[in-house]
Amino acid sequence: MKIKLNSGYEIPAVGFGTWQTPDGEIARESVRIALVNGYRHIDTAAVYKNEKSVGEGIKASGIARDEIFLTTKLWNDKHSYEGAKEAIQTSLEKLDVDYLDLYLIHWPAPKALRDNNTWEQGNAEAWRAMEEAVESGLIRSIGVSNFMPHHLESLLKTAKIKPAVNQIYLSPSDQQRDVVAFNHKHGIVSEAYSPLGTGTILSDEKLNEIALKYGKSAAQVAIRWSLQKGFVVLPKSVTPHRIVENFDVFDFEINEDDMALIDTLESIGKTAPNPDETTY
Repeated sequence: MKIKLNSGYEIPAVGFGTWQTPDGEIARESVRIALVNGYRHIDTAAVYKNEKSVGEGIKASGIARDEIFLTTKLWNDKHSYEGAKEAIQTSLEKLDVDYLDLYLIHWPAPKALRDNNTWEQGNAEAWRAMEEAVESGLIRSIGVSNFMPHHLESLLKTAKIKPAVNQIYLSPSDQQRDVVAFNHKHGIVSEAYSPLGTGTILSDEKLNEIALKYGKSAAQVAIRWSLQKGFVVLPKSVTPHRIVENFDVFDFEINEDDMALIDTLESIGKTAPNPDETTY
């Protein structure tokens, strides 16, 4: 299952997240296991400090590079034209690839730029470098992460290329309806990181009752909910059987009544961090 981006490329609807996955053998092997079990979309970031191992896992899988959709992200200390250019090259080298399928600004308002009110300028400069990387073939699609509508409105004032994706904390426990609506209005795909609410929603009684009905796990139901909402979803695990389980979500469909019931589960788990109040 793939979703068409406004850049013209397609993104696999279920990706494999690597946030908090330790560098080295764990990252290498989890990426390899994901790919040999059907995933074709891998998500990492400079700040995860596991790009090298992610790249090694991709090679170890034996899956051809052109069959894999690869995402990484710009960290907060590189929000400038030159900083972004340097960061893109560093990520390409660590991942040992010739191009990135998707490159995201990780956070819209780093504390250092927020304190002196230069976050808008920083985003605009970084975006210009990212647009040039698209033009030169180093990146295929560009987007953002954790952006709220006012951050996107600011970026769109100067952007020549519209963001293809906004990767946000998104699960039944925090549906970020205003952000999702803004993304949809502007043709930006909503991508859900922590789609299981960092695991906090998996013990919910209602979700587990629905899961039992479909013969699936609570995690699989939460992932399927995101897919039926039109979101790209990034489940994360380093446990082999859970990696496989999280991808086994294409053989059932949640009915309208159960989708509506899941919609009522907001605030049962963790909620999205406010990007204008982070300490990093």
